Amino acid sequence: QVQLEESGGGSVQAGGSLRLSCTASGSTYGMVCMGWFRQAPGKEREEVATIYIGGSSTYYADSVKGRFTISRDAAKNTLYLQMNSLKPEATAMYYCAARGAVCSLRAMDYWGKGTLVTISS
Repeated sequence: QVQLEESGGGSVQAGGSLRLSCTASGSTYGMVCMGWFRQAPGKEREEVATIYIGGSSTYYADSVKGRFTISRDAAKNTLYLQMNSLKPEATAMYYCAARGAVCSLRAMDYWGKGTLVTISS
């Protein structure tokens, strides 16, 4: 079992920045992909950014390219999401997730409880 705990959410004005963190514990050996997903009120959960642990290749949703950066500190077992130039449409609950295979929104093995991000205009 893997436990994921997110932190770093909050309320900022449009144009501001936030850094989300996700600390993993438990049987993390064997995780292949980790990522950030979000769900806005009344909308479906969507993939924001993912990173492959072995090769560090990354994926970003078009809506966040150039403004968000996903990274991982292996020594700390922590995943990060640096979010810059935030827009009101980024308001959502942000979830950290992990999988022992290719990342897939509907097939992640482990999920955190989420951290709320609110962007005011």
